[in-house]
Amino acid sequence: YLKRSVSGIFFAPLEHSVRKDEVNLRIAGALDEAHIPLILLDRDIYEFPKRSHYDLVGIDNRRAGFTITEHLLLSGCKRIVFFALPYSAPTVNMRISGYRRAITASLGSEAVELVEYGDPSDVSIIRDLLFRLRPDAFVCANDYTAAQVMTTLNTIGVAVPLEVKVVGIDDVKYASLVKVPLTTIHQPCQDLGATAVLAMLDRIAHPETPSRDFLVDFHLVIRESCGSNPNVVSEAHGLDQHR
Repeated sequence: YLKRSVSGIFFAPLEHSVRKDEVNLRIAGALDEAHIPLILLDRDIYEFPKRSHYDLVGIDNRRAGFTITEHLLLSGCKRIVFFALPYSAPTVNMRISGYRRAITASLGSEAVELVEYGDPSDVSIIRDLLFRLRPDAFVCANDYTAAQVMTTLNTIGVAVPLEVKVVGIDDVKYASLVKVPLTTIHQPCQDLGATAVLAMLDRIAHPETPSRDFLVDFHLVIRESCGSNPNVVSEAHGLDQHR
């Protein structure tokens, strides 16, 4: 890209690697030296709450974490585990921040924050977590993790959502196709893409403008994995129901 002298680059920083921070900083630094505008997609190159000097296009991940956790709390859950893969993106830390805020706001002195990292497909990890923490629900860092958690729970013989509720974030295409359709936060990918293009054009035209966050709105999608009746909840709260 440097040799091609491109006008700008969209960059979704590396995650799930021990060296992710080193690699991300090296890529961003090389683009800075070449004076090529950089628009970050979804996540920063620094861990939350630190912020880089690049424009970023995404959703409000703290509010997303709060919203999905609040839904479980309103459903009666009290021992909610936030589960993520190791070396996750900074957006996951933002989602954890929202999760913690929802737990504290709802339960006060009874709040129990249960943040766990590991391989969601590892039966021994999930079995140990169930034994130690006795969760009634999982908020997963993303839909991929949620789908793996549900598969592992099924292997163990734990029924979703009758025994444990599971929710995700992202609303990927297969979220409605898994064995128990997944309640999640919908990211409007088309709107995010359009916003990123506009942000890049503006950055090229006005290179001295201070860095900005372009946050596109999201919405909660109710499906069977949270134990709520999608039709009733959607009608009562004006939420979208995607099948």
